[in-house]
Amino acid sequence: MIFDPTTLSAQQLYHYLSSSVAPRPICLASTIDTQGRVNLSPFSFFNVFSSNPPIMIFSPVRRGRDNTIKHTLENIGEIREVVINLVNYDMVEQMSLSSAEFSKDTNEFIKSGFTERESERVQPPRVAEAPVAFECSVDQVISLGDEGGAGNLILAKVVMIHIQDHLLDPEQRLDSSGLDLVARMGGNWYCRAKGEALFEVAKPNTTVGIGVDALPESVRNSRILTGNDLGKLGGISQLPEAADFKNISGSTQVMHIQKTHARDSEAYDEAMHFLAREWLLQGKTKEALALVLL
Repeated sequence: MIFDPTTLSAQQLYHYLSSSVAPRPICLASTIDTQGRVNLSPFSFFNVFSSNPPIMIFSPVRRGRDNTIKHTLENIGEIREVVINLVNYDMVEQMSLSSAEFSKDTNEFIKSGFTERESERVQPPRVAEAPVAFECSVDQVISLGDEGGAGNLILAKVVMIHIQDHLLDPEQRLDSSGLDLVARMGGNWYCRAKGEALFEVAKPNTTVGIGVDALPESVRNSRILTGNDLGKLGGISQLPEAADFKNISGSTQVMHIQKTHARDSEAYDEAMHFLAREWLLQGKTKEALALVLL
């Protein structure tokens, strides 16, 4: 179906945007006003947008029901500082509780049971339970509109980073699995970045792959090989050489396919593609490419 956003209600448009652009990392933002009142509130319209300078952006949206703004935005209008606390699985219920519409003079740290820790360079406190916390100064606040649902982009420059010690390896690199972060989906749904939900994909930083277009049409249109399979094959930097073909030709599996389907080219291709998928799952990408080109 096709939708014109101008014909949708605010609720429908928010649903389609927030449910499809997901998962989204969560910014648990702590701010403070000139009277010293602390506010803590989560936002999933959030991400990092620059590393030099280190800039994060999150967006408190104007309330759809009455077009009012959130205490976070009010506080940043008074004191242009914020601590962006990341949220892991152990914090998710407390984080959700902090999103309730408490009064201006209510400290959500207390209501949600989080522990305040004094920051090093900014006035708002950080969340002690957060796996990572970023102290930030606010560079800009960009209003995207004056109606309910309009965002306000807060450009926050990182001035100090706090990372729980056990999440760093000997080379001081973060352990993605150990972070156990959660992310926002649509409605009441969240997802957890742990276990089988995590996987690695090699980046083509140092080499340029041959590309899917370099593969034969029979491979590109295979009923067996998936788009991911084709991406792996197309990511290899050079076509197999004679020695590569010779090595796989002696494989028992390959010889069996050649013998069994010698007179049926379609069955031969399918069997080869099934075997190529098996090899790809085993990490034998080079051999799989030679196989589908054999």
